[in-house]
Parts: sequence; C-alpha cells; structure tokens
Amino acid sequence: MNSVTKAAENYEVHDSRVLDWAKDIIEKSSSPRLIQRVIINAVDRNDIWRGQECLNLLAPEAPTSPTVRKLLASEVGTRAAEGHIGPTQRWFSGTKYIDEIESLCVELLKKVFKCNYADHRLVASMIGNMAVYAALTKPGDNILTIAQPFGGHSSNRYDGPAGIRGLNIHDVPMDPVDLVVNIDEFAKVARKVKPRLVALGASMTLFPFPLKEMSEIVSEWGGKIFFDGAHQLGLIGGGKFQDPLNEGACIITGSAGKTFSGPQSGIIVWNDPELTKPIADTIFPALAATHQVNRVAALAASAAEFLAFGNEYMAQIVANAKALAKALHDRGITVLGSHKGFTETHQVILDVKQFGGGLDVAHKLAEANIITNKNLIPSDKPEDWDYPSGLRIGTIEITRLGMKEAEMDIIADYIVSVLEGRDTIESIRKRVIDMRSSYQKIHYCFD
Repeated sequence: MNSVTKAAENYEVHDSRVLDWAKDIIEKSSSPRLIQRVIINAVDRNDIWRGQECLNLLAPEAPTSPTVRKLLASEVGTRAAEGHIGPTQRWFSGTKYIDEIESLCVELLKKVFKCNYADHRLVASMIGNMAVYAALTKPGDNILTIAQPFGGHSSNRYDGPAGIRGLNIHDVPMDPVDLVVNIDEFAKVARKVKPRLVALGASMTLFPFPLKEMSEIVSEWGGKIFFDGAHQLGLIGGGKFQDPLNEGACIITGSAGKTFSGPQSGIIVWNDPELTKPIADTIFPALAATHQVNRVAALAASAAEFLAFGNEYMAQIVANAKALAKALHDRGITVLGSHKGFTETHQVILDVKQFGGGLDVAHKLAEANIITNKNLIPSDKPEDWDYPSGLRIGTIEITRLGMKEAEMDIIADYIVSVLEGRDTIESIRKRVIDMRSSYQKIHYCFD
C-alpha cells in the first residue's frame, strides 16, 4: 500500500483527539447502558452550562418555548407521513390527525409571512436552498451569489447546494464599507453574465438589499431573485426588515431556528402559482419523505407564538443589537457599519484583528461564558476561513430571556474586559453566571 492510499484511508474530517476520547469511553465501558449514561450526562452538562450559565450571543441560535420543546419530544414524532396533506395524497393510512397538524402549520406560515404558498417539510434551511436550485435552475446555468468575506453563505457557493447543482457561480458586487450591494457594479456584472437566478443569502447581514432595483435589472432577460432569509426570516415576518416577496424576490427560504425562534428546520414561502409544482415536486419526493411530524407540530406552535408576540419580539431584538453595537463602539471596539447606525438586524459584527482575530477572541469569550463566533469580514480573504479577523454577535437569545437596552451596556463591559484583559477570565465568568441567574424565563410565548 503506497503512502497516498494509506493517507486517504486514514483521512478524517473531525478532530481525531475528540474522536479518540469517545472511542476510549466506548471501549472501556462495561456495558452499553453506561455508554448511554455518558451521553445523557453530556446533554445535562450542556443544559446547565449553555442553557443556564452562559450569555449566548450566537446569531444562528434561539431558545424555543417550553411548549415547542415538549412537542419536539411528542409521540407523533415516531409517525411517518410521506406525501402531501390529504388522505389520497399519503402513502400511509392513519394520518388524519397528522393532516390537521400539517395543514395548520402551512396556513399559519402563510399568515405570518403574508404569502400565498408555504411548505413545512424542510428539515433544514439549506435543503430549502437545494430545492430552489433544483426547481429553478439547470446544471450549467449562471447565477450570482454573495462571496463569503462579504457575508455570503456556503450553501450558495461551490461547496454547497449551488455547486452540487453544477451552476456557474459569479459574485454579487458588494460595497466593503457600506456592506450592501453595489448596485451600479451589479448592473454591469448582471447584464454581462445574465444569471438565471440571483441568490441573496448572507450569514453576515446588517442592512437591507436593494431588491427592487436588482429585480428590475435581472427581469430584462427573465432572471429571478431568490432571497435566502436564513437569518432574517423572523425579522421579515415581524415587519422589522424588508419585505422580499413584495420588493422583487420570487421566493424566500429561511431557518425556523434563528430569528423566528422555532425548532431547527427550514421554511420556504412564495406567491407565484407557477412555482408551486416545481417547488412541491422537488421537496417531495426528491428531498423530503418522512419529514419529522414532531418538528412540524413544533413549527406550527412557534408560528402561533409569532403571530401573538413576533412584532414586539423582533423590534426588541433589533433595538438590543443597535444598543450593544453602540456600547461596544463607545468603548473603542471597531464595529462594522458604525457610520450607518451599526445594524438593522439581530447581528453586530466586530473587527477584532487587534485582539488576536476572531478565533482567539471567540475562545477567550467562551472561557468567560460568553458565546460568539469567528467570522470573515470584507478585509479578509476566503482562505482566512479558519482564522478570520471578525467576530459575529447576535441578540436573539438574550432578548428572549427578557434582556433590554440596559443589559446591553453590561454585556459590552464584559466583552471589553475580556478583549482588553481588564479583569481575569474567572472573575468575568462569575459575573456572567450571576447575571444569567436572573434571566432564566423564556419570554414572547404563551407559557
């Protein structure tokens, strides 16, 4: 066996040290039941640490309500419901109550997003992106998407569903200072490339897109705008961002587990009836069969909560993001978009190059029980993925725990204390745990 073959056989994407730890636990345990206990203990430790003792500032996460969590563990999750809603549309009998759950979910999503069509069967928002590319493009088509240093997500690049579909991917021109689409450059590139689809999907998203202008440009050759609202979905439903379907986008996908604050799953909504068959045919039978009915029930319950509390909740998320960004800026931290009011979403983006970069800063903050993530920013290159200059902060979870603008000042102090070494990590961690002890209740729900 040559060295190349041997290396290929030994290739592992995961951290081998962590896998070796798990392997050691399994091999040394005297029974499978004890192994299961180790798993349960890890879940319980995470619940105590992340769920009760940390300030979670991750932009892609939101705590679900007690009702939603209960539904995720419900009996209906053991049931299969392959097909569309209705007794003749299902492969299995015995789905009359499942039809009720799923039809309520669909109609609630339509009401929240003020749209004509919605689908509930996507177990992840990235699968929604795959559905769009499969339904609206063919291999070899040109598309425009946002590059990752400017906030673009991998699902719309060569290493995600767009690449798997075999599309020719070109970059949406972005302004590195204003952090929005450069509409003049977009017009030049788009008219040259003539993309079938323009995908606006950004995991770093601070300001609205010029959708109307972009839509008018691509309509010259019948192109379409696809809005990947993974992060902004709740803000869109709550009327606190832009309204993509009424500004030129033909379809929206998004994650239910971010600003929408439901179970981890995907949502897809649209208005044009001509899209219904290609989208529905792609979702089933191509991408979803047994689609986790417990998750659908939890999604429906989340949509009901959103109808009651969404506008107030989303407004506070954005207010908190603005307040936190300003507090950090006032303390000398470089905050992107400061000349434009910092943000119009749940996100705050910091340039922490002077403090060692995003990876180092995120790990230091985690030691202090403040959870964030490293992030590429426009001054980075794509190859800086592992060691970027930026740090991404989100205000979803702390808002749902009842925090408001006054608490953002306190959190900014904690962050700056870690970055500048004003106090020991242990001291800051104790203060964070003490602060979190007063914020354990989930707000903006019926429980």
